[in-house]
Amino acid sequence: MAVQAALELVSVTKRYGATVAVDAIDLKIPAGTYCCLLGPSGCGKTSTLRMIAGHESVSDGDIVLGATNVTLLPPAKRGTAMMFQSYALFPHLSVLDNVAFALKMSGVDKPTRHAKAMDLLKLVAMDGYAGRLPTQLSGGQQQRVALARALITEPQMLLLDEPLSALDPFLRVKMRAELKRLQRELGITFIHVTHGQEEAMALADLVVLMNGGKIEQQGSPREVFNAPRSEFVAKFIGGHNVITTSTGKVAVRADHAKLFRSGTVWDGQSISAEVTDVEYQGTYVQITMRGSDGGDLVAQISEADFDSQPVTPGENVLFGWNPATAHPLS
Repeated sequence: MAVQAALELVSVTKRYGATVAVDAIDLKIPAGTYCCLLGPSGCGKTSTLRMIAGHESVSDGDIVLGATNVTLLPPAKRGTAMMFQSYALFPHLSVLDNVAFALKMSGVDKPTRHAKAMDLLKLVAMDGYAGRLPTQLSGGQQQRVALARALITEPQMLLLDEPLSALDPFLRVKMRAELKRLQRELGITFIHVTHGQEEAMALADLVVLMNGGKIEQQGSPREVFNAPRSEFVAKFIGGHNVITTSTGKVAVRADHAKLFRSGTVWDGQSISAEVTDVEYQGTYVQITMRGSDGGDLVAQISEADFDSQPVTPGENVLFGWNPATAHPLS
C-alpha cells in the first residue's frame, strides 16, 4: 500500500451562498488513524469529508496531506479514495471489472489489473463472486466490492461516507468489525462519517464530534465519553444525564446513577423524580424518569438491583449520584 501520511485541516471553511456549512475548523489526524467524523444531520461532517476528497471546493483554509497542500488538487491527484454511501457500482460490469475499473482507466493491462483486483477481492472475502454482477449481490457484499474498488489505487487515505447506514443492524455490527480489521491490516488512515454514536465508539481511534459547522470536541472514544465538555456532547454521545446543580451543570452517567425510594436519606447528591418508563435491556434495566426540574433522567441499573427494589411508571423516586462521578460541563 501507499506510504502513510498525516492529514491537517487549517481554518477550513465551506460556504454555500450565505450559509456557512463548515466554520474555520482546525484538525490534525495522525497517519494510520481510524477517525470518525460524528454529529447530527447538517453539522458539516459530510461537507468536511467531501472537501478532503476534493469533491467540494474549499471556501477558505488549507488541506494538507503529508507534506503536500492538496487544497486545489483534483480528487485523482490527492492520494485519497472515497467510498460513497450508495456504493455506486457499475451495474453492467462484473465484480472483478468493477474493482479493476480505476486501473483500466489508467491504462493498466487486463491481466495485471485483474490479478490486482483478485488480490483485493480476497482481502474482503469476495473472490468467489468475481464473475457476478452487482445486482446478484446482497448489500453487505456490494459494500465489500466497493471497498475493494476504493483500495485498488493504493490510497494514503480512505474516506467513507456513512458506509454502514444501508445495512440491517446485525450486518452493520459485522461489517463494523470488518472495517476495523481492514484498517489495521492496511495501516492507512480511514476517515469515516457517521451520525451513529455507537458506530463511532466501536471503530474510532479519534472521534471528532461536530455541531453547527464547528468541532465541538475531539479525542479518543473514552475521552469524549468520560469527559464531555458541553451539554451538547453529553447529550449527543448518549448515556449521560445533564443536571443543573447549585454550582452549575454536570453530566452524570446513566450507569453511575442510584435509585432510592422517595424519602430515603443518603450522603450523595440527589433529585426527586417520577418514573415514566421501565425497559428490560438484557444486561441492565433502563429506567426513564422526569426530574422535579422538568428534565428527563435515565438510570441503568443491574437486573439484581432492580429485582431487589423494583419500580413502576408513575412511582416517585430519588435519583442520586456520587459527586465524585459527576463531570462538570462548560
